[in-house]
Amino acid sequence: MKDININSTGSKKRPKTLDACPHCGTKLSPWEQVILSVDRALMCKHCWYRIILDVFEEDENLEDKSKE
Repeated sequence: MKDININSTGSKKRPKTLDACPHCGTKLSPWEQVILSVDRALMCKHCWYRIILDVFEEDENLEDKSKE
């Protein structure tokens, strides 16, 4: 997995895409990475594991910006 970035406010920011399936470790193709970044969900073709990215952290950041 890629390194966790820290933004200007000091909070940790997770990468938007994964390089491999977290369950079986099979490398995701560039096209699968694009689909995962857009849809936030993808089924691994190798082990049929459902990969779902957590979107709640981004929603919280949007709410914080709207309060300011």
